[in-house]
Amino acid sequence: MPNILACTDGSIYASSVYNHTAWAAAKMSASVHVLHMLNPHHEDPVKTDTSGRIGLGVKRALLEEIVELEAARAKLARKRGEAILADATAQLNAADVNEVVADQKHGRLSDSIDSYERDADLVVIGKRGNHADFAAGHIGHNLERVVRSCKHPVLVTSREFTKMESFVLAFDGGNSSKKAVEYAASHPLLKGMKCHILSIGKGNAKLEAALYEAKQTLTDAGYEVSAEIRDGEPDKVIGEAVAQDHIDLLVMGAYGHSHIRHLIVGSTTTAMIRTVKIPVLLFR
Repeated sequence: MPNILACTDGSIYASSVYNHTAWAAAKMSASVHVLHMLNPHHEDPVKTDTSGRIGLGVKRALLEEIVELEAARAKLARKRGEAILADATAQLNAADVNEVVADQKHGRLSDSIDSYERDADLVVIGKRGNHADFAAGHIGHNLERVVRSCKHPVLVTSREFTKMESFVLAFDGGNSSKKAVEYAASHPLLKGMKCHILSIGKGNAKLEAALYEAKQTLTDAGYEVSAEIRDGEPDKVIGEAVAQDHIDLLVMGAYGHSHIRHLIVGSTTTAMIRTVKIPVLLFR
């Protein structure tokens, strides 16, 4: 049975993560592994200065109090994590997902995602977490590192879940965009949705041939497909297409031809995740 890894921190995106996961589970006939990482460094540290000129006995008592406070905070964080997982399981069960395993682990998601995603066929994560800067439109730090690390497709959820009936596939002829085409053709996740393949740049024989091949592959797989090449800045053109055509899902490679290997998420990808208000399905 296929398996979906749903990453949650109980943030404002949590319900969206569960709803997108339930949608994917139904399409894929998949089980779900919900993962919550318990990272004490995400909690505000106890701000107490013990370096001043205080007596040894007072300092010892103060240190003991700090230890007790930290223990209480750790217990509270565990309890909060348990509540997050219980809520996730309840929401997924209510959406008719019955094969659910919920785990709470210690550490940073970004440091250990490869240990958990290797057994998954799809990773689902919110665009932002509890500690993202919403005012500045930043994407979560965990998200960038997860995308860099995951070998499987990553579904980055929007703030709210809406029924998805169409997707635009940003195609540049590179390996990751070709992987997206192959996935759409051979996996059930996107089946039944209308597909628009969009390439950015000035038309040339090589790109036109690759675009035609991609369109033919998806047509043969049963999709209703349209395809075009538009000139302009990739993030602007893709954003305009998403808005104008009322697209429900953006599918794209995490890296393009000009990416700096394994160091940063491709600049266009980062811009699209940050600005579009629809979910984004990413491929390495």
